[in-house]
Amino acid sequence: MNEPQVIYLVVFLGFTLAMVMVGILVSRKNKSGEDFLMGGRGLTLPLLIGTTTATLVGTGSSMGAVGFAFANGWAGALYGVGGSLGMILLLVLFADVRKYNFMTFSEELSFYFGANKLVKGITSVLMYIASIGWLGAHILGGSLYLSWITGLDPLYAKVITALGFAAYTFIGGYLAVVYTDTIQGVILFIGFILLTVLAIQKIGGLGEVTNGVTKEMSSFLGIGQMGIVPAISLLVVIAIGVLATPSYRHRIYTSDSVKTVKRGFLITGILFALFSFFPSIVGMSAYILNPEMSSEYAFPYLATEVFPLWMGAIVLIAGLSATMSSGSSDFITGVTILLRDVYQVFTGRMPKKENMIASSRVALLVTLVLAFTFTLGTDNIIDYISNFVSTVMSGLFIAAVLGKFWSRATWQGGIASLVGGSITSFIILANESFSSFWGNPVLPSLFVALIAGVVVSLVTPKNMVTDEEALASLSNERSMVDEGTTKDSMTL
Repeated sequence: MNEPQVIYLVVFLGFTLAMVMVGILVSRKNKSGEDFLMGGRGLTLPLLIGTTTATLVGTGSSMGAVGFAFANGWAGALYGVGGSLGMILLLVLFADVRKYNFMTFSEELSFYFGANKLVKGITSVLMYIASIGWLGAHILGGSLYLSWITGLDPLYAKVITALGFAAYTFIGGYLAVVYTDTIQGVILFIGFILLTVLAIQKIGGLGEVTNGVTKEMSSFLGIGQMGIVPAISLLVVIAIGVLATPSYRHRIYTSDSVKTVKRGFLITGILFALFSFFPSIVGMSAYILNPEMSSEYAFPYLATEVFPLWMGAIVLIAGLSATMSSGSSDFITGVTILLRDVYQVFTGRMPKKENMIASSRVALLVTLVLAFTFTLGTDNIIDYISNFVSTVMSGLFIAAVLGKFWSRATWQGGIASLVGGSITSFIILANESFSSFWGNPVLPSLFVALIAGVVVSLVTPKNMVTDEEALASLSNERSMVDEGTTKDSMTL
C-alpha cells in the first residue's frame, strides 16, 4: 500500500471502532432477548427517520447508483426515485400493522392467511434468504469500494467489510443498529452533498453535467439510454425491494406507534427522493472527467484521483456509512427471522428465553458466513440486487397485498404467488432475449404472481379463520416461544 491507502484504511478502522463504542454503550439497554432483537419496540420519530433513511441510502443507491449514472446518466436517479415510491406505498399499505405487535414479516403474512403455519414456514425461509441476499449486496458493494480505495485484495476487503458492521451489531443488537444508522445517515448525507458540490465545481458548473454526456444519458431519468421498459423495470424492482424487504417491516414493528411509522416513512421518502440526484450528478461528473474508466470504479476514482486526501477520507466514510448502515439492518432482521421463525419451523421450539441473547449472537455469526458466501460469485451490485429482488420478493409482495386487502385470498393462493413469481423470474433470467427486453424480471414476475394468487384462491376453499382467531393463535405461539416450549404441530 502507498501512504494515502494506509491512511484510508486507518480512517476506516477508526470509524468502525467508533461504531463499536456506540454498540457497547447502547448494549446496556438490552435486558432480554427481545430487547436485543426488537429494541423494546419504542423507536421515536427521529430515530425511525435516521435508521430508515440510512438503510435506504445503502450500497445500491449510493456507490451502485454512481456507477450506474456513469454508464446511464440520469438513470442513476431511478434507484432513489423507486425507493422513495416504495417507502410512500409502504406507509399507505402497511403502516397500520404496527398495532398487531408482529415480530417478523413471515408472522405478518401468516396472519393474512388465518395464521397458516405452512405459509409462515415457507415465507420465513424465503425471507431469511432475502435478508442474507441484501446483506451480501452490502458486503459486495462495500468491499469493491474498500478494495479500490485502499488497494486491498478483494477477498480481504470483503472480510473486513463484513466484520466491520458485524462487530457493533454483535455487541449491541438492534439498538446498536438504530443508533449507528442514525449517525451514519447524517455522515453519508453530508459526504454526498459535499462530493456533489466539488464534482460540479471540478467539471465547470452544473450546466456541464448534461452538456458533457451523451444526449441519451441526459434524457429524463436516462430513459433514452436504457429504454423505457428496462427503466420502468428498474424503478419497479427497487420499489418492490422496499415493499417486501423484511428490514423495513422490522422498522414498523419496532416503532412506538402507527403515527410515528406514517410520519417517519413520509419524511424518509421525501429525503430519499432528494438524495437520489446526488449520486447521479457524481456519476455523470466522473464520466465527463474520465469516460474510458470502468463504471464500477467511478465512485472511488473521484475519492482517490480527483480530490485531495482529506476529501477522499470523507468520501470513504460516507460511502462505507451507506454500506454499513444498510448491511447491519438486514443483518439483525435476518437473525430475528432465523430465531423467531426458521428455527421454530424445523425444531418446533425456540431457544430458551434466558439464552436468547447468546443464541442471537450465534445466529449473527451463521448469517454473516452465509451472506459472505453469497458474494463470492458476483461483482455487480445493481444486477445482483435487481435479479435477487425479482426472484425472491415479487411473489412475497403480491401475497401480502392479496392477503391483506382481498378477503377471498387463501393460503394456497398466497403460496401460488410465491412460486409463480419465482419461476417466472428464473425463466426470464435464463433467456437472454427476455432479459434484454425486460431489463430485469420484476414486471412479468409480478404479473404471474398476481394471476397465480387470484386463480388458485378462487378454486380453493375460502379462509374461515377470523382476524381475531388468527391473532390469538399467533399470540399463543409467541407465548410458547418465550418459554422455549416444544410443540410438534408448529413444524413443517
